[in-house]
Amino acid sequence: MLMKPHIEPVELKLLSYLSKRKNLSSKEKLHYLNLEKGYEGESKVAAWLENLTSEWIILYDLLLENNGSLFQIDTLLISQNTIYLFEVKNYEGDFFINTDNWYTQSGNEIKNPLLQLKRSVSLFRRLLQDYKLSFSIEAYVIFINPEFTLFQASLNLPIILPTQLNRFMKNLNMSTSILNDKHVKLAERLVSDHIHQSPYTQIPKYDFHQVKKGITCPLCTSFLTSCNDSQLVCEGCGCKEDIEAAVIRNIKQFQLLFPDRKITTSSIHEWCKVIESKKTIRRILKRNYTLVGFGRSSYYIDS
Repeated sequence: MLMKPHIEPVELKLLSYLSKRKNLSSKEKLHYLNLEKGYEGESKVAAWLENLTSEWIILYDLLLENNGSLFQIDTLLISQNTIYLFEVKNYEGDFFINTDNWYTQSGNEIKNPLLQLKRSVSLFRRLLQDYKLSFSIEAYVIFINPEFTLFQASLNLPIILPTQLNRFMKNLNMSTSILNDKHVKLAERLVSDHIHQSPYTQIPKYDFHQVKKGITCPLCTSFLTSCNDSQLVCEGCGCKEDIEAAVIRNIKQFQLLFPDRKITTSSIHEWCKVIESKKTIRRILKRNYTLVGFGRSSYYIDS
C-alpha cells in the first residue's frame, strides 16, 4: 500500500527549469546534480520495492520534526511488527572505510552515511514514543548503484550493497505481514506530520526578465526555433510536438517558476517566444484555462 508516493521534488524541478534558462554558478550546478543523482537513486529503490509481495505500507521522502530537530527519511516501510528505515545512496565508484571515516578511492573524505542514519533512527524512535506506539525498528543504508564498491567494511554494518539487494528482498518477502487500522493510522499520522516546506531548499535568485524565454524540447531540452501551423519541430533531435501541448507544458513551467505572476495572453506570448501569433496563444488559453475578469485586467486560472 503506497501512502506517500515517490515524486520529483519541487526544488529539483525548479533547478531543472532554471538550468536551461539562466547560468547557474558552480555551487548551484553541483547542488542541482547532487539532487538529480539522489532522486535517480530513490527512483531505483521505488522500482525495487515493487517486488514486495506481503502487506506493506510504503512512504517516501518524509521530513519530520521531533522536539525541535528536523530529520529526513528517504524510504519508510511499515510491516506487521517492524518499521524499516532506508537511507538511499546513489554513490558510484570505489570507496573505503578507515575506522569510522569514509573516503573515496582518491582519498577524499565524505560524510559517514551511517551517522545520518543513526540520527534519523533516534529521532524517529522518540517520535513513535510521542505517538505512544511501540514497533521494532530496522534501519539500513541502501547503496543502489550497481557501480558502487565499498572496501574495508565491517560485516555487521547496517548497509545493503548492490549485490545484496535481491537477497534482502527475498528476506522481506519471506516475513509474514498482516496490517490493520493501527498501521494505517500511523502512516496517516506520519503523512500529516510531514513538513512540506524544507528549510534546506537552495533556489538561486531569479526574476522573469532575467531568464531566457522560449519552449524547450521535451526530449533534448534545447530551445525550439522552428514552428509550423500545428507543430513545433526541434532542429537538434527532430522531435515534433503539437503546439497546444507544448504551450501548456511551458505554462506549467511558468506557473512553477513564477507563482505570483498572472497568466495573461501577453505574458505567455512573451514566455513562449517562438510562437509569433498572440491569437494562437489566446485560443489555447481559452480552451484550457478559465478566464477571470475583463479587458486588460483579465487573466487565466486553472480550470
